[in-house]
Amino acid sequence: MAKDTVEEPRRQFTPAKRVRAYENIVEQIEGAILRGDLRPGQRLPSERDLTTQFAVSRATVREALRVLESQGLIKSRQGDPTGGAEVQEFSPDALNRSLTAMVHLERFDLADLVQFRMTIEGSTTFLAAVSHTPEQLAQMKAAHAAATVAIDAGYEAFSAADVDFHRTVAEAAGGGLLQVCNDVACGVVMNLIEVKLKTSADIDELMRHSCHSHGLVLDLIERRDGPAAARLALQHMMEHYRPLIPDDRRASLEAFAAQAPVG
Repeated sequence: MAKDTVEEPRRQFTPAKRVRAYENIVEQIEGAILRGDLRPGQRLPSERDLTTQFAVSRATVREALRVLESQGLIKSRQGDPTGGAEVQEFSPDALNRSLTAMVHLERFDLADLVQFRMTIEGSTTFLAAVSHTPEQLAQMKAAHAAATVAIDAGYEAFSAADVDFHRTVAEAAGGGLLQVCNDVACGVVMNLIEVKLKTSADIDELMRHSCHSHGLVLDLIERRDGPAAARLALQHMMEHYRPLIPDDRRASLEAFAAQAPVG
């Protein structure tokens, strides 16, 4: 009687280079994810199978998996008998962390962050004005009302509501990439800049002025006046962040806000 044959796991990867082998493993798995060979929800082979496919030690495989997990690409499930790490849905969190780290490493400064957010804000505001649906307008108005109410609950509650307002504007603008960039811009700026404003200004006045400014922009969005809405949004943003912008960068950002070249 013929013996049962054990089918070997399908090889997805090639043996890793011996120099900094974990980086080669990261590169191959990342490439498979970006090409769509591995999709969100799929499992990687087990650590044992990866050790065989890459021809490296289990410690090297684990180091590569830690890197991939830190990038938000996979989620390890140690002890799970059903398979290896799971490929994750894309999240802006990893990009947020990368930008935050680059600021701390002084690859760019706070003025660069303000410029980045102004670029995204101008685009989303203009597009939201010219393309919003009645349902999206209602969502923006509801988010603005919630932010106004949140003032009395304190800065943390207001900040969350403010981020939600900007999210509804970005959603009304359409385009998934703009929404991702908006999430990242808001997140990084909130983490690195708003804390400085919080400790250096009359926070109640700051929140009320921000809500008033958003209300004026929302009126222009409702009237579908994209250029005016974008210009006003950028001018208010420039006013909001002006104390933190170095003198040698201020003039160019003020000129950008005044022109709002998004239409």
